[in-house]
Amino acid sequence: MTTRFPSDFLWGVATAGHQNEGDNVDSDTWFLENVTPTVFREPSGKATNGWELWESDLDIVAGMNLNAFRFSVEWARIEPAEGQFSAEALDHYEALVDGCLARGLAPIVTFSHFTSPHWFAGRGAWLDPQAPELFARFVDVVMERFGDRIRAAVTFNEPDLPEMLTWADLPPFVAELERATLEAASAAAGVERYRAGNVMLREDFAGMRAGMTAAHRAAKGAISARRPDLPVGLSLAMCDDVAEPGGEAVRDQKRAEVYDYWLELARDDDFVGVQNYERLTYGPEGLVPPPEGAVLNGMGTPVDSDSLRGAVTYAHEVSGVPVFVTEHGVSTPDDSIRAAFIEPSLDGLARAMADGVPVLGYCHWTLMDNFEWIFGYGPKLGLHEVDRETFERTAKPSAGVYADYVRAHSV
Repeated sequence: MTTRFPSDFLWGVATAGHQNEGDNVDSDTWFLENVTPTVFREPSGKATNGWELWESDLDIVAGMNLNAFRFSVEWARIEPAEGQFSAEALDHYEALVDGCLARGLAPIVTFSHFTSPHWFAGRGAWLDPQAPELFARFVDVVMERFGDRIRAAVTFNEPDLPEMLTWADLPPFVAELERATLEAASAAAGVERYRAGNVMLREDFAGMRAGMTAAHRAAKGAISARRPDLPVGLSLAMCDDVAEPGGEAVRDQKRAEVYDYWLELARDDDFVGVQNYERLTYGPEGLVPPPEGAVLNGMGTPVDSDSLRGAVTYAHEVSGVPVFVTEHGVSTPDDSIRAAFIEPSLDGLARAMADGVPVLGYCHWTLMDNFEWIFGYGPKLGLHEVDRETFERTAKPSAGVYADYVRAHSV
């Protein structure tokens, strides 16, 4: 067997609490889904019912030859009211961690995957001067309970996403609807400014970035106090941005505006998480349209299996720290596209490693089709489909492709 990945390489899938668990009723996102007007296409409801089905979901992960599982702990469940911590929620997540270990899966824990408690949003979220210490307190409670058993910690999921979306050429009504949603939420909650991590106003970007930066550092301190040996980082949304002749200035401007601040922050971390879904090509006039006949993903951009190699290479080049691919996948209802995309993408990752990029692991997004934020249940990124009535999980061919690749390339 040809081995291109080290024996301690982590092979996993990534999930997120709000997107999978269901009934996350004390969260800011739940509140935003249920105000009028709302930018959310539909409410999350039961999601994939992962709160109840976690044990069989872990069985699915272990059955795919994987050795890692990335998930988030929901702050809104653990601290549903300010200063009040739920023993039931902590018990649940501790059982999830122990369930991973019992199945040979390394638990990769994300502390903030966009969602926060409703009470925290009512305080202005990351604009609140006390946000870093409130977040660090929550992180410490989690670490005290089961921090001794997790393999790696991700403080924030995609804190650069708001800046990235400014490059996505979204129609103006999206920003208008986001503002209307937050205004409706502020009125409904009876507060001056209701703010959230995944519906953000442009004038708040700088303050939110500063708050999340301070919270990341405070969380690292809390984690280190309990487990100085635990690898800690944050995960960034990263396209593979490339340039045609004359497009270098546009590409470099995007990199500077979206990624570089966080990649430079990550220089003090143990790793940087890379979350890659597309390659975008820039020319002198900006984004180059897809070539005729290109296979497109749900974002309308070409499916390019070499994008992962490019993204991890740039992330390491700027940060200087090891990379953990905490998400990678393709949004498409056509699973044959996903199935054909996995092997060449991972071969490209192996090439990056051969060229000197240290990569700790790879988590495919995602285990199953789930709630994709403002887009609701429309986008399909899962290796398994989910019956919306019974919640039965059914493997897609891509799940077998990924499992077979891991089997063939693991020591």
